[in-house]
Amino acid sequence: MPELPEVEVSRMGISPHLIGQTIQSITFRTPKLRWDIPQELKQIEGEVILTISRRAKYLIIETDIGSAIVHLGMSGSLRVLEADFEASKHDHVDLKLTNGKVLRYNDPRRFGCWLWMKKGESHSVLENIGPEPLTDEFSSAYMFEKAKGKRVTVKQFIMDNKNVVGVGNIYVCESLFSANIHPTRLAGKVLKREWDVLVPEIKQVLAKAIKQGGTTLKDFAQADGKPGYFTQELNVYGRAGKRCSICGKKIEEQKISQRNTFFCSNCQR
Repeated sequence: MPELPEVEVSRMGISPHLIGQTIQSITFRTPKLRWDIPQELKQIEGEVILTISRRAKYLIIETDIGSAIVHLGMSGSLRVLEADFEASKHDHVDLKLTNGKVLRYNDPRRFGCWLWMKKGESHSVLENIGPEPLTDEFSSAYMFEKAKGKRVTVKQFIMDNKNVVGVGNIYVCESLFSANIHPTRLAGKVLKREWDVLVPEIKQVLAKAIKQGGTTLKDFAQADGKPGYFTQELNVYGRAGKRCSICGKKIEEQKISQRNTFFCSNCQR
C-alpha cells in the first residue's frame, strides 16, 4: 500500500513533467473508484497545471479554476507516458497534456479516488486532519499534550489522521522500534521524554524513505517503470520470526486495530 513517502515520491516524480503544461483532456475509463468520479473534473480541460502539492496521502493538481485531488488507495500508481501508449486493463484515468504526454492512473483494486475541489473552497477529505509529520507543527510537545488521557494504543494514536497525517503502518512500527516504545502502550502513558525521542524518529524514518524513493524518480516516465514503490531497509516490519538486529530475540507480530504490528518485546517497553 502506498504510504506518505511513496505518495511524496509520486509527487516529485510527476511534477517536472506536468507543472506549466496545459491539460488537453481528461478521460475516465470507469465511472467509480472508491467514490464516483465527479464530472466537474472535466472543467480543468484547457487549464494550465500551476502546481502539484500533497496533503496527507492526497495529491492536489492545481489549476486557476480548481484542483483535482488524487489518492492512490491500496494499489494505485501514476506514470507520465506518451499519449499514444496503449492503456491496459487497470488504467482508469488519463490526464492528457497538449505536449503529447499523458498522466496515467492505474489502480487494480480501485480503492483510490479522483475528486474535484473548486478554487477558493475546501474538500471534506482535507478537513479536520492533523499536521504534516515533516513540519515544525508536529512536535513532541504537541503530541504529548494531544495524547493526555488517551486510552488507545500509541500505535493507533499515531496512525489517527486527526493527530498527525500520513504516518502509516510500516513507519509507525519502524519508529516505535527505533524509540524503544512498545506499540501496545497506551498513548496517554507515553512520557514527554519518550515523545522527545519518538517524534524525531518518525521524522527521520519518513525522510529516509523519501530519500530512498528518490532513486526511482526516473521510473515515472518509463513505460516499464514501477512508480511509487521502492525497496526500503526495515528493522521490524514484515520480519516476524526473524532475529532482532539489536538484541537477537525473534521479532513478534500482533494485530492492533486489524493491522499487523511488528515489534521486539525485549527492546520495546
